[in-house]
Amino acid sequence: MTDKLTVSVLGTGIMGAAMARNLVRAGHAVRVWNRTRAKAEPLASQGARVAGTPAEAVEGADVVLTMLHDGPAALDVMRRAAPALRSGAAWVQSTTAGAEAVGELAAFAHEHGLVFFDAPVLGTRDPAEAGRLLVLAAGPGEHRHTVAPVFDAVGARTVWTGEDGAAGTATRLKLVANSWVIAATAAAGETLALARALGVDPQSFFDAIGGGPLDMGYLRVKSGLILEDRLTPPQFAVGTAAKDARLIVEAGERHGVRLDVAAASAERLERAAAQGHADEDMAAAYFASFGPAGRPSA
Repeated sequence: MTDKLTVSVLGTGIMGAAMARNLVRAGHAVRVWNRTRAKAEPLASQGARVAGTPAEAVEGADVVLTMLHDGPAALDVMRRAAPALRSGAAWVQSTTAGAEAVGELAAFAHEHGLVFFDAPVLGTRDPAEAGRLLVLAAGPGEHRHTVAPVFDAVGARTVWTGEDGAAGTATRLKLVANSWVIAATAAAGETLALARALGVDPQSFFDAIGGGPLDMGYLRVKSGLILEDRLTPPQFAVGTAAKDARLIVEAGERHGVRLDVAAASAERLERAAAQGHADEDMAAAYFASFGPAGRPSA
């Protein structure tokens, strides 16, 4: 293939590992690194090369893709990779870093001669594994041909939000979208918790709203994870959702907007994490409704 690339994926959690697998399937030469190497090792049998350090992973890469916990983590890892970064390489920054952090990451890219793309994704484990993510991207038009094969491998569609990755327009759109996802998930959990407390069969609620404007596929999906005890492996983990909720609240505060639902959702997610649900699907915020132990009464 004429557009075969050497792609370095830094961060192989739920999303990063899935993206790396799809890049391998698309025929690219893929190198992976993760802070906990054991999480990256399974990718070796699937065609990726596991690197011991960020610098080893990025040496000679055409594209570096970061999918890490947050903005400070992405900056720390890229600083560790700096000695081996190739000037002119593209940096696809897919970590949900927050609007303020994007500027710091873009400044690092400029200092090291990297072409910076602000490129968070929408989607969870299943669409990531299927290569059906929605890529939200901002970056210079003259270099988009370089990253297009990467976006095509990991996503079903790319939505371009601007020419300047440093402006964070893609990340801002991601925060807006995540604010809806987090609010809807919190509402689903509270609805089921109230139904349990009042002795209402959840199915009677679903029957009542079925087919009408109040019905919603996402409600049924997240409710199913709770009612059928399918919270692991997570589609999107409680701990990660809590981080994103805080980024949303902070973004609102910086722009003079009070986001009460996002703030309450962040508290619920953090409470669920403290109860031991951090690595379960974000729907497990349901348990935050039931006291310190997070267990509903019989």
